[in-house]
Amino acid sequence: MSERATSAPGRTEIGLDRLRPGFLWGVSVGAHQTEGGNLASDWWYRENQKNSGIAERCGDAVDSYHRYDEDLALTRSAGFTDYRFGIEWSRIEPADGFISLAEVDHYVGIVRTATSLGLRPMLTLNHFTLPLWFAAQGGWLSEGAEERFLRYIDAVAPIIAAGASSVMTINEPNVYAVLDRLNDAPGGLAGGLPEPDPRMTAALIHVHRAAVARLRANHPGLSVGWGVSTQDYRAAPGAEEQADRYAEPRDQVFLRASTGDDFVGVQTYTGGIVGIDGKPIIDPAARRTLNGWEFLPDSLGGAIRRVSRVVPDVPIIVTENGVAVSDDAARIEYTAEALTSMVGAIDDGADVRGYFHWSLLDNWEWGHWEPTFGLVAVDRRTFERSPKPSLAWLGALAAPGVTSRG
Repeated sequence: MSERATSAPGRTEIGLDRLRPGFLWGVSVGAHQTEGGNLASDWWYRENQKNSGIAERCGDAVDSYHRYDEDLALTRSAGFTDYRFGIEWSRIEPADGFISLAEVDHYVGIVRTATSLGLRPMLTLNHFTLPLWFAAQGGWLSEGAEERFLRYIDAVAPIIAAGASSVMTINEPNVYAVLDRLNDAPGGLAGGLPEPDPRMTAALIHVHRAAVARLRANHPGLSVGWGVSTQDYRAAPGAEEQADRYAEPRDQVFLRASTGDDFVGVQTYTGGIVGIDGKPIIDPAARRTLNGWEFLPDSLGGAIRRVSRVVPDVPIIVTENGVAVSDDAARIEYTAEALTSMVGAIDDGADVRGYFHWSLLDNWEWGHWEPTFGLVAVDRRTFERSPKPSLAWLGALAAPGVTSRG
């Protein structure tokens, strides 16, 4: 570990010793972004079309499909207690109505390996990608979308029953609704998300509510929610009403849909200021990350406070937080400040139950390889994993004694 990492703030300095017992301390990975070879998905199809507009293909990704045991071992040996990963619907159901029992068994193996190591698995059922057949029928806006997603939920029951502690239905529905337009947004996330199509918003909320009901019926006691991209939209002086109007369709309507869930996942990376004209104020001199977002670590605390105001009775789990930088010392700097802001929000009354860092691995970021979020670097030719100093530092911040568990 580098001298910079060794001298980085520890658990007590950040205030993590004040967290509630059982606090989730984990890392997140996305299925399509890490597994590779997701041949039956809509994204695979898009990536391999001429003039797709996608700069770099995912391809073999970082081969986590075959190397998940190594990824789980890295996670546990670093000290983490929780592991969030995705199930690919297009693997489970590569053709309409055909359920691959072999792929179900594959994911059962991931859950069992995780629990054997002492990790609590959080499953994400949908992370942006769709089976190609489902997308061709119209995807979430198609007639019968709810029934098809519920059929998939029934098919993955053995995976959940193998030892999953919690399940996210849909990852960042508000980003999915604008994903095709996100790269055109001024300043990226820092400039704010485009406004989602109200039809897609309604469809995703409807499917989520049906999925929560089905999961609770099939798996009593399972913790269920979804993860919403919630950036720290701050109001310029006198622009509080404008900032609220700006945030309502972009994330708050999705947060309100979490009412009654066991948790809401907060996925925060940056923030921005909404001006009196109701538009984000772009600072051309701001420090920026590899994907152009403003380097704003304390945006996590600001986002948590806003979520607590919007849905005060829903427990919060930070299901994604991280930074795309090439300098790992900057990753430690960002994460330490983000965690400090999270603890500040908890001290102010926010009910936060866990923290998952994005991401365990440097992986494919929806068209690009350069934005490196990982605690572990991966050689894309050999797939060799090389832990960065940030992995050991962040893992060591877990509650005392957990590293010897399992």
